[in-house]
Amino acid sequence: MSYVHTVRVRYGEVDMQRVVFNAHYLAYVDDALEHWMDEHLPPELRVAFDVMLKKATVEWVAPARYRDVVVMDIHVSRWGRTSFDVTIDGRAGDRPSFIGTVVYVSVTPGTADPVPVPNAVRSALDADRVSP
Repeated sequence: MSYVHTVRVRYGEVDMQRVVFNAHYLAYVDDALEHWMDEHLPPELRVAFDVMLKKATVEWVAPARYRDVVVMDIHVSRWGRTSFDVTIDGRAGDRPSFIGTVVYVSVTPGTADPVPVPNAVRSALDADRVSP
């Protein structure tokens, strides 16, 4: 079972076509990932672990519209030595809306120096991993 985060589309987030403006999908993803990490990593681990964004992609499937509830299922989809991918499957109501993929690089807190992902972090975030 993956972690689920929801947001309700506000009026200011839609464009002239009455669908969520593309940049807001990444804002939804960023908010969801913050809550996901807060949920899975205890405070002492959050202080000792940091990540930097290497890449973020959004593949649009179908529109989310004003007042839709966007539900995002989040899970780690790939582990590397110093990096990992997180997949966000977003849907508006019962219809798929977007697929987000974020690549994070584990870094020494306060720096941009890559370090291996700590085993405690892997274990904590793997709680939602979906097998390929």
